[in-house]
Amino acid sequence: MMMTTTTMMTRMTTTTEATTTEERGKGGRAERALRPWRSARARILSWVIGLLVASTAVTLVLERQILVGRVGDRVDDSLEQEVEEFRRLVRDGRNPLTGRPFGTNVKAIFDVFLTRNVPGEGEAFFTFLGGRPYRSTAPDSPERAISEGRELAGVERVERGDFTGPDGKIRYLAVPVRIEGRTRGAFLVTVRLGEEEDEVGDVLRVNAIVALSVLLVASALAFLIVGRVLAPLRGVAETARSITDTDLSQRIAVEGDDEIADLARTFNAMLDRLEEAFGVQRAFVSDAGHELRTPITIIRGHLDLLVSGAAPQEEVLEIVTDELERMSRLVDDLLLLAKSQRPNFLQLRHEDLDVLTEELFHKASALAERDWRLERAAVGRVLADRQRITQAVMNLVRNAAEHTEPGASITLGSEIRGTDARLWVTDTGPGIPVAEQGRIFERFARGDTASARTEGAGLGLAITRAIAEAHGGRVELRSRPGQGATFAIVIPTGEEDR
Repeated sequence: MMMTTTTMMTRMTTTTEATTTEERGKGGRAERALRPWRSARARILSWVIGLLVASTAVTLVLERQILVGRVGDRVDDSLEQEVEEFRRLVRDGRNPLTGRPFGTNVKAIFDVFLTRNVPGEGEAFFTFLGGRPYRSTAPDSPERAISEGRELAGVERVERGDFTGPDGKIRYLAVPVRIEGRTRGAFLVTVRLGEEEDEVGDVLRVNAIVALSVLLVASALAFLIVGRVLAPLRGVAETARSITDTDLSQRIAVEGDDEIADLARTFNAMLDRLEEAFGVQRAFVSDAGHELRTPITIIRGHLDLLVSGAAPQEEVLEIVTDELERMSRLVDDLLLLAKSQRPNFLQLRHEDLDVLTEELFHKASALAERDWRLERAAVGRVLADRQRITQAVMNLVRNAAEHTEPGASITLGSEIRGTDARLWVTDTGPGIPVAEQGRIFERFARGDTASARTEGAGLGLAITRAIAEAHGGRVELRSRPGQGATFAIVIPTGEEDR
């Protein structure tokens, strides 16, 4: 009744934990559904879009600065070109009416220049005589073009600059007309920058529209790509939510060879270790509960007899002590099997196989009255845990003694084959049927041929196999009914690593 109640409580606890895990998973999904902007996908996408917007804005600002600078350079070149043509006319030109140089006839110079030269788009020429406007190519009067109090009509040196006129920002270049050491007039070239800047604005607007379109497309692609990249992480989360203490079999599908794939592989490896650890724990609890139930029942029954006076005290105490010792051995064996899964289960050292074999033979000879024989002791070294190997071989020796009669022959030996070391125990007992040979290495397994004097819980061969597998080896069995049995522990020598 006590064991049944405990089992029911364990199952209820497991069910509660599984329900709690499922509720946590549902709660987490609901929370993410209510706050999608807090998801990793949303945060990564916001950073990507933010970087794209910032880079686009910086690009447009730099592009505007570059285009405006190029407009300014182009306007300055245009002004310089017009002034250079005017200077060339003043220096080398001839009056078409007389065929002679212009001399001091500044008025004729202006007339000829304005007749022969057509200003470019947005340009205007202004001429001044005696500090007063003479002629210009501008539709409005020169006074409007040189507003804001700028006295350019009587300049004595070259002047350039910008001012704001009725048509927007204007850039000018004014040069004096000096002939025979005297300033006899002034020539002024202006260019409206507003039209040039409008063209820059048009280009920037087109580029902004293109950049916005690219940004939208890139954001959509980023949304899909980020979702695909984060898919393994969602798999990790879903797998973690689906795991309970009764089901650790779920694994994440791994694709690629990047950091996220490495994370998925690491998570799967962790699940492997957890599944193995839980398996060992469940096996330990199951085995302990199964095997301890009988001695506990025996002890309880005899204590009841002792209390009621139905059995002698000495007999009851002897039985109780024997059962407690059996329980102690059982717990020790179960703990050993559980520890065999740990990395630090073995303390490996290089041992001389012949010395180890002789020690095992001498220890076996003291266990029972048998015809003990040492068949062979191989010379060589093996990388092994001396105590664990001794424990494993002694289990085989006890098993051989339990299945043979006094005086029967039991042989021990060792050999090295290639990179493997082999230690064996051969008895002349009844042998093991083929159908049972794979089962006897399981926990609590007993062969049908076990004698009545066989003691223990059936963990000896399971422990032997666990120790051999911990060394990276195995246990071999050769037997036929009526012809005895040979158990061999085969482990790597470890000498190839030296």
